Amino acid sequence: MKTYEDIGVQVPRIFLPAAGTDLGRWAVIACDQFTSQPEYWQEVEHFIGDAPSTLNLVLPEVHLEQPGEEQRVQHIQSTMHDYLERGILQPRNGLIYVERTVDGKTRRGLMLCLDLEHYDYTKGSASLIRATEGTIIERLPPRMKIRTGAALELPHILALIDDPGRTVLEPLATVKPGLEKLYDFDLMLGSGHLAGYAVSPALETKVVEALRGLAKPETFAAKYGVGTDKPVLLFATGDGNHSLATAKAVWERMKTEVGLEHPARYALVEVENVHDEGLAFEPIHRVLFGLRKDALASMRQFYGSITYIPMPDADTMVHRVDEQKGPSQLVGMVGGGEGKSFGVLEIARPSSNLPVGTLQVFLDNFMKGNGADKIDYVHGEEVVCKLGVQARNAGFYVPGMDKSDLFKTVILDGALPRKTFSMGEAHEKRFYMEARKIA
Repeated sequence: MKTYEDIGVQVPRIFLPAAGTDLGRWAVIACDQFTSQPEYWQEVEHFIGDAPSTLNLVLPEVHLEQPGEEQRVQHIQSTMHDYLERGILQPRNGLIYVERTVDGKTRRGLMLCLDLEHYDYTKGSASLIRATEGTIIERLPPRMKIRTGAALELPHILALIDDPGRTVLEPLATVKPGLEKLYDFDLMLGSGHLAGYAVSPALETKVVEALRGLAKPETFAAKYGVGTDKPVLLFATGDGNHSLATAKAVWERMKTEVGLEHPARYALVEVENVHDEGLAFEPIHRVLFGLRKDALASMRQFYGSITYIPMPDADTMVHRVDEQKGPSQLVGMVGGGEGKSFGVLEIARPSSNLPVGTLQVFLDNFMKGNGADKIDYVHGEEVVCKLGVQARNAGFYVPGMDKSDLFKTVILDGALPRKTFSMGEAHEKRFYMEARKIA
C-alpha cells in the first residue's frame, strides 16, 4: 500500500460489506459505550438477530470480566475468518471520505491508516501522533487479547487535526457530488446517518499535501507560539485512545518477529478536524457504584478544603457548575451528599487546571482504598443523575472544555487527565463500518 512516511500515513485497503448486506444491522456503536446500560446492548442484539453484523466482530465492554468472555473472544476471531471466506467483506483500496449526521449536525471525516512507529502514548511523548489523555496500562491486556491473533481490525478511533484553515477535509465536501458513493444509510437506535465516498488518487494527492502543510515546523511553531525545534504534533487521538494504544502495544510485541512491512504496523482511524462545526466536545461524568465508604467525608479528608453546597434540583446544579468562574473549582455531586440528592462541591485548592483532573486524583485514590465496588464514565447529565441517585451510588457532574484549547494544551502540558472530554454524546459515537486486515 502507498505510504507517506513523513506524515505517518498509509493509504488503506479497506473491507466493506458486500452488496445486499443490511447496513443498518451491520454497523454498531463503539464497544466502550453504554457500559452501565446493558439494556442498550440487549436491544442491539434483538434488533440484529442472525444478520451479519460488526457486533459479532467486537467485544462490547459491558461484557468485560464477565462469564463467557474467553468464548466471546474466540467467537469474534472465528467470525472474522468466516466473513472473509464467505465474501461478506469485500476489499477496496483508497481513502474514504465519510459524513456522520446526527441531531441535526454533520461532521466530516477521512478513513486512513496511521503509522504506529510515529505514535507514542507514554507520558511526555513528543511524537507526531499523540494521545490526548493519560493511558491506563491496566486497561490494555483485555484489548490486546482480542487484537492478538485477530484477522481484522474495526476502528472506533477518531484522530484529530488542528486545521483552522479547513484545508484537508472540507475541500472533499465541496466535490462530494462527483465522488463514488460507497455507503449511505441510517444507523440503528436513533444514532443518525452515515455516508461514505471514495477519494480519487488526484484528491488523495491534495489531501496529503494539505497534511504536509500542517506538519511544516514553521507553520506549527507560528500556530502555537513555540520554537521551531518543538516536535510537531499532527494527529491527536480524540476518541479511542486505548484502542490505538492497544494497537501500538501489540505491534511493539510482534514487530521484531514479523518485520516493519507487516500490516499490523498501521492502524485504521477516522481523521476529523477539531474545528468542524459538527464536532462537539462533551464532558464525561463519573459514577461510583456500591459505595463502601462515605464519599463526601473522604473528599473532605482528601482535599482538606472543600465545601458542599446543596442544590434544589439537577438543573440548578448543572447551571452552577457550567457557569463557574474564579480560582476555586466546582463539581456537581449526585447522591452521597449528606442526605441530599444534588449538590455542588467547591474545591478551594485545586490540583489540576481542569476540575475533572482535580476530581480524578481523588477518585483514583478512593478506588485504590476500596471506597466503592466500581467506577464508570458516562455521557450526559440525565445518565449521571439517574445512576447517581440510586442507593449506595454517587455521581459527579463535571464541566466541559473548549475544544480549541486541545492541541495547545497537549503540546504545552502533555496528555490531559483521562476521560476529560468526549466527542459528542454516547449515541453520537463512531459506528463500526469499515474493516482492515492486520494478519
